Amino acid sequence: MSTLYLITTPIGNLEDVTHRALRVLGEIDALACEDTRRTARLLERHEVDRPTTVFSYHEHNEERAGRRILELLDAGRSVGLCTNAGCPGISDPGYRVVRDALAGGHEVEAVPGASAVHVALVTSGLPTSSYVFRGFPPKKPGQRRRFLAEEADRPHTQVFFESPHRIGRFLADAFEVLGDRAAAVCIELTKKFERVSRGTLAGLADEFREKKVKGEVTVVIAGNNPKFTGQGTEAGAS
Repeated sequence: MSTLYLITTPIGNLEDVTHRALRVLGEIDALACEDTRRTARLLERHEVDRPTTVFSYHEHNEERAGRRILELLDAGRSVGLCTNAGCPGISDPGYRVVRDALAGGHEVEAVPGASAVHVALVTSGLPTSSYVFRGFPPKKPGQRRRFLAEEADRPHTQVFFESPHRIGRFLADAFEVLGDRAAAVCIELTKKFERVSRGTLAGLADEFREKKVKGEVTVVIAGNNPKFTGQGTEAGAS
C-alpha cells in the first residue's frame, strides 16, 4: 500500500507554501503536476530537490496520467499531485485519481495550504459563517444565468472563479439574476498586483463592463440577506 499526497501549492506568492508541503515534495518518489515548469520554479525557489520522476497531469491527459499514478502506487512508490496553484481537485483535475487510488487500497493524504476561495472570502467583507463555492460558471449566457438563479434565494455567501475575459459579462448577468447586492471582485490574490474591488453588483458590473483584466479572478457575492441587498452599503468600497 502506497500513499498519494495531494499537495496544495501557493496561489500566487511563492512564500505561501507550508513547511510540510516542502518536506513532502522532497521525500516523494514521483510528482504529477499540472505544469512541470511552474512546479520546478517552486522547487528551485525553496531549494527542494526534484523528485526522481516528474510528469504532467492535467485535464488533457487526465486519464493516461492517472493510470501512470496508479501504476506507481501499485509498485510501492509514493506519489505527489499538485496543480499550478491551490489544491488538486478544486476546479482542477484530481478527484478521479483520488477515487481510483482509494479503490486500489492506497492511502490518500492531503497537504493543505493557501486557497483562493478562503482568501477572497475573508477579504471581501461579506459574511463567512455560511458560504458555497460554485467554481467556474458556464460560458454561455443562458446557461450562466440559470446557474446563477439556482442559488438566488439562498442566504449564504457565494464564491466563484471566473475568466478575466468574461468578468464583465458575469457581473452583468449576476446583477440581472440576483439583483443589486454586495459583492467583491478579487484579482491576482497574494501577488504583486493584487486588487480587490468591493461594492454592489450594479457598480461592479459598470466598473468591469469594458475593463481589460489580466490574471486570476475570484468573485464573492452576498447571499439573499437584507443587510447586503439593495444598496449593499455594508460591503464598503475600495
